[in-house]
Amino acid sequence: MNATNAIRLRLERRRWQVRAIRKRRDLDAVRVRKEAIKTSSILAFLTIQNEFIRLPFFLDYYRKLGVSHFLVVDNASTDRSAEYLADQSDVSLWQTDASYRRSRYGTDWLNWLKLRHGSGKWTLTLDPDEFLVYPFCDTRPLPALCEWLDQSDIRSFGAMMLDMYSDKPPDQLAYESGADPFDDLAWFDPANYTISRNPKYRNLWIQGGPRARAFFADRPALSPSLNKIPLVKWDPRFVFISSTHMLLPRGLNQTYDEAGGEKTTGCLLHAKFLDVMLEKANDPAIRAEHFASGREYDAYAGAGHSSLWGEWSRRYQGWTQLEDLGLMSKGSWA
Repeated sequence: MNATNAIRLRLERRRWQVRAIRKRRDLDAVRVRKEAIKTSSILAFLTIQNEFIRLPFFLDYYRKLGVSHFLVVDNASTDRSAEYLADQSDVSLWQTDASYRRSRYGTDWLNWLKLRHGSGKWTLTLDPDEFLVYPFCDTRPLPALCEWLDQSDIRSFGAMMLDMYSDKPPDQLAYESGADPFDDLAWFDPANYTISRNPKYRNLWIQGGPRARAFFADRPALSPSLNKIPLVKWDPRFVFISSTHMLLPRGLNQTYDEAGGEKTTGCLLHAKFLDVMLEKANDPAIRAEHFASGREYDAYAGAGHSSLWGEWSRRYQGWTQLEDLGLMSKGSWA
Protein backbone atom coordinates (compact mmCIF):
# COMPACT_ATOMS: atom_id res chain seq x y z
CA MET A 1 0.00 0.00 0.00
CA ASN A 2 1.43 3.36 -0.99
CA ALA A 3 1.73 6.28 1.41
CA THR A 4 -1.23 8.16 -0.06
CA ASN A 5 -3.63 5.25 0.45
CA ALA A 6 -2.29 4.65 3.95
CA ILE A 7 -3.00 8.28 4.87
CA ARG A 8 -6.50 8.09 3.37
CA LEU A 9 -7.35 4.98 5.38
CA ARG A 10 -5.96 6.54 8.55
CA LEU A 11 -8.10 9.62 8.02
CA GLU A 12 -11.15 7.48 7.32
CA ARG A 13 -10.56 5.50 10.51
CA ARG A 14 -10.31 8.73 12.49
CA ARG A 15 -13.51 10.02 10.91
CA TRP A 16 -15.49 6.96 12.00
CA GLN A 17 -14.02 7.20 15.50
CA VAL A 18 -15.00 10.87 15.82
CA ARG A 19 -18.47 10.04 14.53
CA ALA A 20 -18.84 7.32 17.17
CA ILE A 21 -17.77 9.72 19.91
CA ARG A 22 -20.39 12.21 18.77
CA LYS A 23 -23.09 9.55 18.57
CA ARG A 24 -22.57 8.72 22.25
CA ARG A 25 -25.03 11.54 22.92
CA ASP A 26 -27.78 9.33 21.48
CA LEU A 27 -27.37 6.85 24.32
CA ASP A 28 -28.95 7.05 27.77
CA ALA A 29 -27.44 4.72 30.37
CA VAL A 30 -30.08 2.57 32.07
CA ARG A 31 -27.98 0.05 33.99
CA VAL A 32 -24.20 0.12 33.57
CA ARG A 33 -22.36 -2.40 35.72
CA LYS A 34 -18.91 -0.85 35.47
CA GLU A 35 -17.15 -3.21 37.86
CA ALA A 36 -18.51 -6.27 36.07
CA ILE A 37 -17.40 -4.85 32.73
CA LYS A 38 -13.97 -4.04 34.11
CA THR A 39 -13.39 -7.56 35.45
CA SER A 40 -14.81 -9.37 32.39
CA SER A 41 -12.48 -10.88 29.82
CA ILE A 42 -14.99 -11.45 26.99
CA LEU A 43 -17.68 -8.89 26.22
CA ALA A 44 -20.62 -9.20 23.82
CA PHE A 45 -22.08 -6.08 22.14
CA LEU A 46 -25.42 -5.86 20.38
CA THR A 47 -28.18 -3.47 19.33
CA ILE A 48 -31.76 -4.68 19.62
CA GLN A 49 -35.33 -3.59 18.98
CA ASN A 50 -38.27 -5.67 20.19
CA GLU A 51 -36.27 -8.88 20.63
CA PHE A 52 -37.68 -10.00 23.98
CA ILE A 53 -38.75 -13.37 22.62
CA ARG A 54 -35.22 -14.14 21.36
CA LEU A 55 -33.20 -12.85 24.32
CA PRO A 56 -33.45 -15.74 26.83
CA PHE A 57 -31.99 -18.33 24.48
CA PHE A 58 -29.43 -15.86 23.09
CA LEU A 59 -28.09 -14.94 26.51
CA ASP A 60 -28.08 -18.54 27.71
CA TYR A 61 -26.22 -19.71 24.59
CA TYR A 62 -23.41 -17.20 24.99
CA ARG A 63 -23.21 -17.58 28.77
CA LYS A 64 -22.57 -21.30 28.25
CA LEU A 65 -20.02 -20.47 25.56
CA GLY A 66 -18.09 -18.24 27.97
CA VAL A 67 -19.17 -14.61 27.47
CA SER A 68 -18.62 -12.68 30.70
CA HIS A 69 -20.82 -9.61 30.15
CA PHE A 70 -23.27 -8.20 27.60
CA LEU A 71 -23.42 -4.53 26.57
CA VAL A 72 -26.75 -3.84 24.87
CA VAL A 73 -28.24 -0.83 23.13
CA ASP A 74 -32.04 -0.97 23.15
CA ASN A 75 -33.36 1.09 20.23
CA ALA A 76 -36.85 2.15 21.32
CA SER A 77 -38.27 -1.30 22.03
CA THR A 78 -41.97 -1.40 22.80
CA ASP A 79 -41.98 -4.95 24.15
CA ARG A 80 -40.42 -6.17 27.43
CA SER A 81 -36.83 -6.22 26.16
CA ALA A 82 -35.52 -3.29 28.24
CA GLU A 83 -37.10 -4.43 31.50
CA TYR A 84 -35.85 -7.98 31.01
CA LEU A 85 -32.29 -6.90 30.20
CA ALA A 86 -32.09 -4.43 33.08
CA ASP A 87 -32.78 -7.31 35.50
CA GLN A 88 -29.93 -9.49 34.18
CA SER A 89 -26.87 -9.27 36.43
CA ASP A 90 -24.44 -9.78 33.53
CA VAL A 91 -26.02 -7.14 31.24
CA SER A 92 -25.31 -3.42 30.95
CA LEU A 93 -28.03 -1.52 29.14
CA TRP A 94 -28.31 1.73 27.19
CA GLN A 95 -31.42 3.05 25.49
CA THR A 96 -32.01 5.38 22.55
CA ASP A 97 -34.89 6.47 20.37
CA ALA A 98 -32.51 7.91 17.75
CA SER A 99 -32.51 6.66 14.16
CA TYR A 100 -30.96 3.24 13.65
CA ARG A 101 -30.20 4.14 10.04
CA ARG A 102 -28.44 7.38 11.02
CA SER A 103 -26.23 5.48 13.45
CA ARG A 104 -25.06 3.44 10.45
CA TYR A 105 -27.33 0.61 11.61
CA GLY A 106 -26.00 0.64 15.15
CA THR A 107 -22.34 0.59 14.14
CA ASP A 108 -21.63 4.07 15.57
CA TRP A 109 -23.22 3.23 18.92
CA LEU A 110 -21.32 -0.02 19.32
CA ASN A 111 -18.03 1.54 18.13
CA TRP A 112 -18.44 4.05 20.97
CA LEU A 113 -19.18 1.40 23.59
CA LYS A 114 -16.18 -0.65 22.50
CA LEU A 115 -13.98 2.46 22.58
CA ARG A 116 -15.23 3.23 26.09
CA HIS A 117 -15.39 -0.26 27.58
CA GLY A 118 -13.73 -2.80 25.27
CA SER A 119 -10.07 -1.81 25.21
CA GLY A 120 -7.81 -4.80 25.82
CA LYS A 121 -10.69 -7.28 25.90
CA TRP A 122 -12.04 -9.84 23.47
CA THR A 123 -15.26 -8.43 22.03
CA LEU A 124 -18.09 -10.22 20.26
CA THR A 125 -20.33 -8.03 18.10
CA LEU A 126 -23.57 -9.81 17.30
CA ASP A 127 -27.21 -9.64 16.30
CA PRO A 128 -29.68 -11.49 18.54
CA ASP A 129 -30.27 -14.11 15.84
CA GLU A 130 -26.57 -14.98 15.34
CA PHE A 131 -24.94 -17.93 17.09
CA LEU A 132 -21.21 -18.54 16.84
CA VAL A 133 -19.79 -22.00 16.24
CA TYR A 134 -16.06 -22.61 15.87
CA PRO A 135 -13.66 -25.56 15.80
CA PHE A 136 -13.97 -27.68 18.97
CA CYS A 137 -16.81 -25.50 20.31
CA ASP A 138 -18.46 -28.66 21.65
CA THR A 139 -15.49 -29.32 23.95
CA ARG A 140 -13.59 -26.02 24.25
CA PRO A 141 -15.25 -22.85 25.59
CA LEU A 142 -14.77 -19.42 24.06
CA PRO A 143 -12.04 -18.43 26.58
CA ALA A 144 -9.94 -21.33 25.25
CA LEU A 145 -10.26 -20.01 21.70
CA CYS A 146 -9.39 -16.47 22.83
CA GLU A 147 -6.37 -17.73 24.78
CA TRP A 148 -5.10 -19.56 21.70
CA LEU A 149 -5.65 -16.48 19.53
CA ASP A 150 -3.68 -14.41 22.06
CA GLN A 151 -0.84 -16.93 22.05
CA SER A 152 -0.84 -16.90 18.25
CA ASP A 153 -0.85 -13.07 18.14
CA ILE A 154 -4.14 -13.06 16.22
CA ARG A 155 -6.41 -10.08 16.89
CA SER A 156 -9.49 -10.87 14.77
CA PHE A 157 -11.50 -14.01 14.03
CA GLY A 158 -13.62 -14.43 10.90
CA ALA A 159 -16.91 -16.30 10.58
CA MET A 160 -19.19 -16.92 7.63
CA MET A 161 -22.88 -16.33 8.28
CA LEU A 162 -24.79 -19.55 7.60
CA ASP A 163 -28.51 -19.06 7.06
CA MET A 164 -30.46 -21.82 8.80
CA TYR A 165 -34.00 -22.73 7.80
CA SER A 166 -36.75 -25.30 8.19
CA ASP A 167 -38.46 -27.63 5.76
CA LYS A 168 -41.63 -25.73 6.74
CA PRO A 169 -42.56 -22.12 5.89
CA PRO A 170 -41.66 -19.50 8.54
CA ASP A 171 -45.31 -18.76 9.32
CA GLN A 172 -45.69 -22.36 10.52
CA LEU A 173 -42.84 -22.03 13.03
CA ALA A 174 -44.36 -20.66 16.22
CA TYR A 175 -41.23 -19.78 18.15
CA GLU A 176 -41.51 -19.71 21.95
CA SER A 177 -39.19 -17.67 24.13
CA GLY A 178 -36.28 -19.70 25.50
CA ALA A 179 -36.59 -22.49 22.95
CA ASP A 180 -33.67 -23.59 20.80
CA PRO A 181 -34.44 -22.12 17.34
CA PHE A 182 -32.34 -24.81 15.68
CA ASP A 183 -34.82 -27.48 16.71
CA ASP A 184 -36.81 -26.09 13.76
CA LEU A 185 -34.06 -24.37 11.75
CA ALA A 186 -32.07 -27.54 11.14
CA TRP A 187 -31.15 -27.10 7.45
CA PHE A 188 -28.64 -25.05 5.46
CA ASP A 189 -27.14 -24.70 1.98
CA PRO A 190 -23.85 -26.64 1.78
CA ALA A 191 -22.73 -24.80 -1.38
CA ASN A 192 -24.01 -22.03 -3.68
CA TYR A 193 -21.62 -19.34 -2.38
CA THR A 194 -19.44 -16.82 -4.19
CA ILE A 195 -16.33 -15.21 -2.75
CA SER A 196 -14.46 -12.12 -3.87
CA ARG A 197 -11.95 -9.85 -2.21
CA ASN A 198 -12.55 -6.17 -1.44
CA PRO A 199 -9.44 -4.45 -2.86
CA LYS A 200 -9.72 -1.39 -0.61
CA TYR A 201 -10.22 -3.08 2.77
CA ARG A 202 -8.89 -6.58 1.87
CA ASN A 203 -11.80 -8.42 3.47
CA LEU A 204 -13.52 -11.32 1.77
CA TRP A 205 -16.97 -10.63 0.36
CA ILE A 206 -19.21 -13.71 0.54
CA GLN A 207 -22.69 -13.97 -0.94
CA GLY A 208 -25.10 -16.76 -1.76
CA GLY A 209 -27.01 -19.37 0.20
CA PRO A 210 -30.78 -19.58 0.55
CA ARG A 211 -31.43 -15.82 0.66
CA ALA A 212 -29.59 -15.31 -2.63
CA ARG A 213 -31.41 -18.13 -4.44
CA ALA A 214 -34.85 -17.43 -2.97
CA PHE A 215 -35.00 -13.64 -2.84
CA PHE A 216 -32.25 -12.29 -5.11
CA ALA A 217 -31.98 -14.86 -7.88
CA ASP A 218 -32.44 -12.17 -10.54
CA ARG A 219 -30.02 -9.74 -8.86
CA PRO A 220 -27.39 -11.80 -6.99
CA ALA A 221 -25.04 -8.84 -6.57
CA LEU A 222 -27.62 -7.28 -4.21
CA SER A 223 -27.96 -10.35 -1.98
CA PRO A 224 -26.84 -9.99 1.66
CA SER A 225 -23.16 -10.25 2.50
CA LEU A 226 -22.29 -13.27 4.62
CA ASN A 227 -18.73 -12.40 5.65
CA LYS A 228 -18.37 -11.35 9.28
CA ILE A 229 -15.59 -10.63 11.77
CA PRO A 230 -17.50 -10.98 15.03
CA LEU A 231 -14.63 -11.60 17.46
CA VAL A 232 -11.90 -8.97 17.92
CA LYS A 233 -9.32 -8.25 20.63
CA TRP A 234 -10.27 -4.59 20.89
CA ASP A 235 -7.90 -1.66 20.78
CA PRO A 236 -8.84 2.07 20.87
CA ARG A 237 -7.38 2.40 17.37
CA PHE A 238 -9.91 -0.05 15.90
CA VAL A 239 -13.25 0.78 14.31
CA PHE A 240 -15.91 -1.17 12.44
CA ILE A 241 -16.81 0.38 9.09
CA SER A 242 -19.97 -1.52 8.16
CA SER A 243 -21.68 -3.80 10.66
CA THR A 244 -19.10 -6.54 11.36
CA HIS A 245 -18.20 -6.99 7.70
CA MET A 246 -14.97 -5.00 7.83
CA LEU A 247 -12.74 -2.95 10.12
CA LEU A 248 -9.89 -0.51 10.14
CA PRO A 249 -6.95 -0.93 10.34
CA ARG A 250 -7.54 -3.14 7.34
CA GLY A 251 -5.06 -5.82 8.44
CA LEU A 252 -7.80 -7.01 10.82
CA ASN A 253 -9.87 -8.04 7.81
CA GLN A 254 -7.39 -10.68 6.66
CA THR A 255 -8.94 -13.47 8.69
CA TYR A 256 -8.79 -16.31 6.15
CA ASP A 257 -5.43 -16.73 4.44
CA GLU A 258 -2.00 -17.14 5.95
CA ALA A 259 1.33 -18.34 4.66
CA GLY A 260 1.08 -22.05 4.02
CA GLY A 261 -2.66 -22.47 4.62
CA GLU A 262 -5.89 -21.20 6.11
CA LYS A 263 -6.52 -19.29 9.31
CA THR A 264 -8.87 -20.68 11.92
CA THR A 265 -12.44 -19.53 11.23
CA GLY A 266 -15.97 -20.22 12.39
CA CYS A 267 -19.58 -19.78 11.32
CA LEU A 268 -22.46 -17.70 12.62
CA LEU A 269 -25.61 -19.81 12.52
CA HIS A 270 -28.33 -17.37 11.48
CA ALA A 271 -31.71 -18.03 13.11
CA LYS A 272 -33.73 -15.46 11.17
CA PHE A 273 -36.38 -17.52 9.40
CA LEU A 274 -38.95 -17.99 12.17
CA ASP A 275 -42.43 -16.56 12.48
CA VAL A 276 -41.05 -13.68 14.59
CA MET A 277 -39.24 -12.37 11.50
CA LEU A 278 -42.46 -11.77 9.59
CA GLU A 279 -43.75 -8.95 11.79
CA LYS A 280 -40.60 -6.92 11.15
CA ALA A 281 -40.44 -7.82 7.48
CA ASN A 282 -43.97 -6.52 6.97
CA ASP A 283 -43.57 -3.29 8.97
CA PRO A 284 -42.74 -0.35 6.61
CA ALA A 285 -41.31 1.76 9.44
CA ILE A 286 -38.85 -0.97 10.42
CA ARG A 287 -37.87 -1.67 6.82
CA ALA A 288 -37.14 2.03 6.23
CA GLU A 289 -34.59 2.01 9.06
CA HIS A 290 -32.52 -0.82 7.59
CA PHE A 291 -29.81 -0.91 4.94
CA ALA A 292 -30.73 0.35 1.46
CA SER A 293 -34.14 1.47 2.78
CA GLY A 294 -34.93 -2.08 3.84
CA ARG A 295 -34.29 -3.69 0.46
CA GLU A 296 -33.60 -7.02 2.14
CA TYR A 297 -36.72 -6.83 4.32
CA ASP A 298 -38.79 -5.86 1.30
CA ALA A 299 -37.70 -9.14 -0.24
CA TYR A 300 -38.85 -11.07 2.84
CA ALA A 301 -42.24 -9.37 3.08
CA GLY A 302 -44.93 -11.83 2.15
CA ALA A 303 -42.49 -14.76 2.12
CA GLY A 304 -43.91 -16.45 5.19
CA HIS A 305 -45.82 -19.10 3.21
CA SER A 306 -42.76 -20.46 1.37
CA SER A 307 -40.09 -22.83 2.65
CA LEU A 308 -36.43 -22.30 1.78
CA TRP A 309 -35.87 -26.06 1.78
CA GLY A 310 -34.77 -27.75 -1.46
CA GLU A 311 -33.29 -30.97 -2.76
CA TRP A 312 -29.75 -29.77 -2.04
CA SER A 313 -30.45 -28.71 1.54
CA ARG A 314 -28.30 -30.34 4.20
CA ARG A 315 -29.28 -31.10 7.80
CA TYR A 316 -26.89 -29.52 10.31
CA GLN A 317 -24.82 -32.02 12.30
CA GLY A 318 -22.13 -29.92 13.97
CA TRP A 319 -18.96 -27.94 13.37
CA THR A 320 -16.99 -30.88 11.92
CA GLN A 321 -19.55 -31.11 9.13
CA LEU A 322 -19.05 -27.42 8.33
CA GLU A 323 -15.29 -27.89 8.23
CA ASP A 324 -15.62 -30.91 5.93
CA LEU A 325 -17.70 -28.76 3.57
CA GLY A 326 -15.07 -25.97 3.59
CA LEU A 327 -17.36 -23.45 5.31
CA MET A 328 -14.98 -23.05 8.27
CA SER A 329 -11.49 -24.20 9.19
CA LYS A 330 -9.47 -25.48 12.15
CA GLY A 331 -6.46 -23.77 10.59
CA SER A 332 -3.47 -24.45 12.84
CA TRP A 333 -5.52 -24.88 16.03
CA ALA A 334 -4.99 -28.51 16.88
